[in-house]
Amino acid sequence: MLFALALTVVLGLLALFQLALVFGAPLGRFAWGGQHRVLPARLRIGSAVSILVYALIAVIAWDRVGAIDVFDEPFSEIAMWVVFGYFVLGIAMNAVSRSKPERYTMVPVCAVLAVLSFFIAMGWGELASAV
Repeated sequence: MLFALALTVVLGLLALFQLALVFGAPLGRFAWGGQHRVLPARLRIGSAVSILVYALIAVIAWDRVGAIDVFDEPFSEIAMWVVFGYFVLGIAMNAVSRSKPERYTMVPVCAVLAVLSFFIAMGWGELASAV
């Protein structure tokens, strides 16, 4: 469960960051390609959607480790591998960003999330294996 907790904490911090972007914080250089200091409306909507995606990922992770029972076993197992792939893709996408602040901040964040997702997808954080 430690991996799911760590993943949730990082996702929670990212959600707070995205929420700040939604409300117009001048942090756009860290997100969405870094081309806007304050995000335009369409990217603010994207940030709001990102918060929902982060919440879904957290639910999938907690389900995969057995702390909650929301999805059938095959779904949460496969979904966690999809989440891992999503974060690996995030590493690549952030690595090619023209924004240095985005590259230097989000690549390591995505790498941490990818590693945690991998551990969870492998089943290394399951409650049953800890008992």
